[in-house]
Amino acid sequence: MSSDEYPTDEPAVVTCGLPYANGDLHVGHLRSYTAGDAYSRALRKLGQQTAFVSGSDMHGTPIAVGAEQDGVDPETFAMAYHEQYEATFPKFNVEFDNYGHTHDETNIELTREIVSTLEDEGYVYEKEIKVAWDPEEDQPLPDRYVRGTCPYCGETARGDECDEGCGRHLEPGEIEDPVSTITGNSAEYRDREHKFFAVSDLSDYLTEFLDGLEGTSNARNQPREWIESGLQDWCITRDMDWGIDYPGAEDDLVLYVWVDAPIEYVSSTKQYSERVGAETYDWEAVWKPQATDGDGEVDAAAGAPGATDATDADAAGSRNGEIIHVIGRDIIQHHTIFWPAMLHVAGYTAPRAVCATGFVTINGKGLSTSRNRAIWAQEYLDEGFHPDLLRYYLTTMGGFQQDLDFSWERFAERVNGELVGTVGNFFYRSLLFAARNFDGTPEVDVSEDVAERIEAAIDEFRDAVNEYDLREGSEAGVRLARFGNEYIQGHEPWKLEDGGAEQAQVIRDCVQVAKAVAVLVEPFMPEKADRAFAQLGEDVDASEVTLEAATEAPGAFGEPDELFEQVEDERVDELEAALAEKIAAAEDDADDGDADADDGDADDGDADAAETESDDSTASEDASMTDVEPLSEDRISFDEFQAMDLRVGRVEAAEPIEGADKLAKLDVDLGAETRTVVAGIKQLHDLDDLPGTKVVVVANMEQNELFGVESNGMVLAAGEDADLLTTHGDSEPGTKVR
Repeated sequence: MSSDEYPTDEPAVVTCGLPYANGDLHVGHLRSYTAGDAYSRALRKLGQQTAFVSGSDMHGTPIAVGAEQDGVDPETFAMAYHEQYEATFPKFNVEFDNYGHTHDETNIELTREIVSTLEDEGYVYEKEIKVAWDPEEDQPLPDRYVRGTCPYCGETARGDECDEGCGRHLEPGEIEDPVSTITGNSAEYRDREHKFFAVSDLSDYLTEFLDGLEGTSNARNQPREWIESGLQDWCITRDMDWGIDYPGAEDDLVLYVWVDAPIEYVSSTKQYSERVGAETYDWEAVWKPQATDGDGEVDAAAGAPGATDATDADAAGSRNGEIIHVIGRDIIQHHTIFWPAMLHVAGYTAPRAVCATGFVTINGKGLSTSRNRAIWAQEYLDEGFHPDLLRYYLTTMGGFQQDLDFSWERFAERVNGELVGTVGNFFYRSLLFAARNFDGTPEVDVSEDVAERIEAAIDEFRDAVNEYDLREGSEAGVRLARFGNEYIQGHEPWKLEDGGAEQAQVIRDCVQVAKAVAVLVEPFMPEKADRAFAQLGEDVDASEVTLEAATEAPGAFGEPDELFEQVEDERVDELEAALAEKIAAAEDDADDGDADADDGDADDGDADAAETESDDSTASEDASMTDVEPLSEDRISFDEFQAMDLRVGRVEAAEPIEGADKLAKLDVDLGAETRTVVAGIKQLHDLDDLPGTKVVVVANMEQNELFGVESNGMVLAAGEDADLLTTHGDSEPGTKVR
């Protein structure tokens, strides 16, 4: 890896945490995959050679359990879900260059090769441990077949993780008071020989690795705590017959699923390379570190095991691919401790960046598949909404690592405000005027100030990609569209001489801005951007061009049609009512004893991400059992808090916004100036009573346009009733909140 800005001269690979092949996909899953797809597209926009790969996680206890319940063998069970995922991802324009699975021959062979290297290098040893055992059934109990008490915090825990308490990874034999989840029998511990990976020997390397790791701050900070508290060696085998056999083992020992799952990243990249040819994309240039001499020639021996330390690299430099992992927050440990440790010993390139997404909640409550508090992937498609609308919501509603709450109301607000009201409105009115008056692009140069504004948007996009900030990357295009709306409104070309020079200049500028917007939003809305390019008369898709296309002149084109459709309030009400109804029905079933007995354990068929990766984007079940949204595990620094400019404001005027059922326009006195702020309080407050009310305002919130009104701040309120935050005393407008 390098620390150079993107694009670099080395190939990149973007991966997403493997979905666990034992349940249907929902918006919690899709957050990671749409983010990974958007980031890989954004890198390509910069000119970075990039492959986007993933695959289905086919092994582990939950799949064995699910297969047993369905009366089929584990491979058949997992393959059915794998094929479902392969068919579903493209429907959301998530386009992997290769999508494999952990049970294919490439991954099995590569896993055995890497594990053998770990052993040859002296990092694997055998140790006798206590394994949970069901004495009545006379069988070992793998992690997910055991529940008991966490030895660290005392909460109820699963055999491999304290899923209801501290969240700590648990090794076999650690859980106290074990009970078999198969029979309900009390379990006992028996001595068994298992293989361990000596992760503790690599603490210094992992500290150095984290020092250089890019991506989200949670992916750097959480593992530091584990290293500082003392790393424990990692048991890499399990007592079961479904998985990849440990190389050379004579008994029923298979590799722990978290050994072969991340190796699928390498295997999938290799399969892609084999399909397109190494001259097109060389997987070894990504995954095998290569030292170079003074002339830039590769030293082939550099990729050998043990040659990954900085001291082993040729002083002239080294070549490494750019590896970016997009994962869920609850599998940070696996990607920043276990995985880089394996790569280091086996002689592979370490990741350049790990981007860990936050959880997804539904209407402020934890996503729960067993209680049907979820928006299923197919359910969304069945509602007839375009997939790019959900992609845009999931990738831009917050930063990578912030928790994201989905509600149909917020979904509609984002679509109607930013896509319909800003991007779509500008694009349609500009192209329509151009087509009717100039048959397309007027034959004049773009004015200097507009060209500079487009270049500024390109720079904003480029900076955002290098900072792993998808929200800011999308905002570069949306802000440019907002500028376009202001530009066309301010210059009023409909009042200028038809076909005249002044009118031609305004429309020429607008058309160029429209094309630039299409280029910049393509990673987030690829199908809509391709449609925009077609309406501009371009003979290539927006997904095929780099940022340079944003400044290239379009040609002739005809009248456009609308890119986006308004989501009506009545539709939102129907969707929210249907969601509430299905949740209530599921909870009634639970009360009647028909729901999963293990509802709080494995989320009704979705494997927990601590063993695999199906729920890497969902909130914990604990959150779904209360009306209070769970506290965020991500802490911010004092400096980050200080960056928020919170001020006391006084509402001077409040009026409804035409066409919006929930939004109101507030004029708020902040002492130094009066700001316009749009707030979703129209139905929750009597607007006539608001003037004179003291409120707390985020004064440095980014400007945003909603239903044609520019909002320049955010009023803080608590709960679904929008209880406005105010002051106990009589602070003057403009007083800073500390």
